[in-house]
Amino acid sequence: MWCRRRPPALRRSPAREIFPDVADKWALLIIEALGERTLRFSEVRDEVEGVSHKMLTQNLRMLERNGLVERKVHPTVPPRVEYTLTGPGRALRTTVDAMCGWTHEHLGHIERARERFDA
Repeated sequence: MWCRRRPPALRRSPAREIFPDVADKWALLIIEALGERTLRFSEVRDEVEGVSHKMLTQNLRMLERNGLVERKVHPTVPPRVEYTLTGPGRALRTTVDAMCGWTHEHLGHIERARERFDA
């Protein structure tokens, strides 16, 4: 892994602090769900199968904190909140798309390996 080959000072880089956030399964699924669209909270929840209200809220806030998602609150009653990927979020989505493609390409191999391992 590239982090191990770098000098010790770079091993403690801020980039390493971001990895756990963006590599989280819910974060990846949220990024993929948003894509090029702007979605309300309930629409994101409907797109990301299995995510709880709490986990979706935590991950959207984390993605917003890291500048990957923009949250827009419309002053209506009840408030309407929309989420969209920022430029860096859309750039990360390219990587997420590649990971999804890799997963689909190698899923059969992974499933067979798991079956052998679990036997």
